[in-house]
Amino acid sequence: MGGSDARALSRSLLDLCRMRKLTIATAESCTGGLVAGALTDIPGSSDVIDRGFVTYSNEAKRAMLGVKAATLETFGAVSKETATAMAVGALEKAGVDLAVSITGIAGPGGATPGKPVGLVHFAVASRDGRIIHREQRFGAIGRSTVRQRSVVEALRMLIELARPPQATKPRREAVSRLRPRVARSPRSHAVKRRRTPRG
Repeated sequence: MGGSDARALSRSLLDLCRMRKLTIATAESCTGGLVAGALTDIPGSSDVIDRGFVTYSNEAKRAMLGVKAATLETFGAVSKETATAMAVGALEKAGVDLAVSITGIAGPGGATPGKPVGLVHFAVASRDGRIIHREQRFGAIGRSTVRQRSVVEALRMLIELARPPQATKPRREAVSRLRPRVARSPRSHAVKRRRTPRG
């Protein structure tokens, strides 16, 4: 995963957002603006990208995104709760349709007990109320690689929420309907096999 992946995903995301008339804001900590950079590197992205927040310090997260001090003190800057608050804060402050947040430990230092180098939390919030969170543990693969992979993950999550909700519902229903059928068929075969020897 490198620059070519980020560029391809950026193009796909921008095309999707143009089609659906969606706008985006980013809230980045460990990536320091790389997601916004990947998106704005594509010509014509200004009709989709509104702004980017680089909130490296806890104070910046509080002042620029409205993350509560209690959230940072209780869960830490690198946590599901902080990532979610960052995404929601960016969504509200910018007044956009979608906002993504990234907060993690790119390394080589900064690890704490339970939070190793390569741990990154992501969140994407949508104006329609949907929020998704993801945690990745990339490992100690190098600061630059952690940041690059984080950009790719963030873009994928944005694409996921940029799609209309209706597009995912039929698939989930189809999966849930298939599961009982798959589960029942082996049981019925098992019963027949048991009955045959007894007869």
